[in-house]
Amino acid sequence: MEPQEFYKNLLAEKNALLQSLKKKKSLFGWVRFGNIILLAVILYALWQFSWIYIVAATIIFLAFFVRVIYVDLRNRDKIAHIQLYIKAIEEELQALQENYSVFSNGIEYLPPVHDYAHDMDVLGKASLYQFCNRAETEPGKRLFAEWLLAPATIKEIANRNEAVSHLATAIPPIMEIKALGKSAGLQESTISSVEKWLASPDIFSDWKAWKWLRYVLPAIILTITFLTIFSVVSMGFFYTSLFVFAVIAYQIEKKVKDIHATLSLIVEEMEVMQSLLLHIEETEMKGEKLMELKEMLRTENESASSAIKQLKKLLDRLDIRYNIVIAIPLNILLFWNLQQVLDLEKWKKKQKLHFTQWVNCIAEMECLYSFAILRFNHPLWVWPVLTDNHFYIEAEDLGHPLIPLKKRVTNPIKIESEGKVQIITGSNMAGKSTYLRSIGVNVILAMAGAPVCATRFTLSPVKLLSSMRVADNLEESTSTFYAELKKLKSIIEKTNGGEKVFVLLDEILRGTNSYDRHKGSVALVKQFLKEDAVAILATHDVELAAVKEEFPDKIENFHFDVDIKEEELFFDYKLKEGICKSMNASLLMKKIGIDL
Repeated sequence: MEPQEFYKNLLAEKNALLQSLKKKKSLFGWVRFGNIILLAVILYALWQFSWIYIVAATIIFLAFFVRVIYVDLRNRDKIAHIQLYIKAIEEELQALQENYSVFSNGIEYLPPVHDYAHDMDVLGKASLYQFCNRAETEPGKRLFAEWLLAPATIKEIANRNEAVSHLATAIPPIMEIKALGKSAGLQESTISSVEKWLASPDIFSDWKAWKWLRYVLPAIILTITFLTIFSVVSMGFFYTSLFVFAVIAYQIEKKVKDIHATLSLIVEEMEVMQSLLLHIEETEMKGEKLMELKEMLRTENESASSAIKQLKKLLDRLDIRYNIVIAIPLNILLFWNLQQVLDLEKWKKKQKLHFTQWVNCIAEMECLYSFAILRFNHPLWVWPVLTDNHFYIEAEDLGHPLIPLKKRVTNPIKIESEGKVQIITGSNMAGKSTYLRSIGVNVILAMAGAPVCATRFTLSPVKLLSSMRVADNLEESTSTFYAELKKLKSIIEKTNGGEKVFVLLDEILRGTNSYDRHKGSVALVKQFLKEDAVAILATHDVELAAVKEEFPDKIENFHFDVDIKEEELFFDYKLKEGICKSMNASLLMKKIGIDL
């Protein structure tokens, strides 16, 4: 089934379910109203009989009324979840129509300096991140950016490929995860709050006396209360005891306040986290990667979801301290705050080493789900084949993922060894930069563990380096030319250091005169060859291609050209062998009104 048809069918199914749930919601409203009317009628009818009948009828109807409210609230929760599920499906339908603006762009994760992120539009508006990412939690979004910003190992890539292949066969569960994530998200600030609490010293558990005082203190005051009821002790003694125990409870309250301030706002997100963990636990997993992640969620015969559920319950109980009417008697008679904090510290001691790995598991699953949707939405894309023979890259029908399919023009690439430089010449707007970015983006995807936009793609694991889009920096008083020199210096240091790198350069040294630019470009090419580096250079400098005469076995010339017919430009964006013979700058200048 085609992705679009699949999503439309799933959307129709969920819309039908939503309508059914809304009908139930309406029905529950009438049932609650009818219950009140019926109770009033029965009470009127029973008024002439014993009050016992009235009390019994009231209790029965109130129990039924509470049950209806409970079921109605659960139904409302289902409606909210299905609405988010539908939104997730609609987003994928928009993505299939080339609209990715509905997804986060990850600009907050863009580092100020990076080997390729700025040149390859990895993060930001209309970026690779916005195209691929489907994570809804902040840890998931951050981790997905990290995957795109740093290559994985061969083993990790293979494990991710296997996991994504399995997950791509079950899209509905992924929509469930997205819907759960949309409900309240999971913020980095929440994770930090919990981790801060987990790392803090215990306030009560460290003093062992609290472990028995939690039982002794309530036993004493309850005994005094019981004896006062039966007039065994005087009211004066009772009031004095209440005062003493109120003072003790107040001293405990002052210490509990800080703990609660750290944790009080995380309850809703813990509920989301518990649902996410439960969903992952119940999902069928195959392959080393997925089984490893699932195993991370089991500790000491207890699942991660049940542990988080227990934490949420403890926090719910502690929230009672905000209700003064209930909190005061509970804390004086049962030392309620003390009971909850001791249980919280017991939970902390048991789970403090596991919480972060549970968060990491959710984040990693979201990243794998993102690539699974990418795989499902683009069934014609292929898995990259990784080879240990450095350096090797070969692809057929290689295209840029972010260019709409109807406009996308694909090209091949093949470099079979180290110490190779390809020089791409061509006229303005002929496709040189797009070709370099097509190569770069697919290398990034391959090294992150994703499918690639090609019909065949083989690559030796490599670190991508690029210099294509360099800007000045007013804050650092850095000119464009100097900024580019800094970028080239970084690239040269890595190639001289013997790292396995793949360099993509577009119109280097553009900030200086043509003579120095040509001279510097030739020197850079020779230095790459000396260090057995692999690079592709796109340039308008046709004379640079003449370096092939000096290194015929190490330099290859390719070009993109343009047809000019009746002063109109026609591009085919197809890579061709040799040096470009046609240029279009003069015609373009003439078209904007410059007399030549």
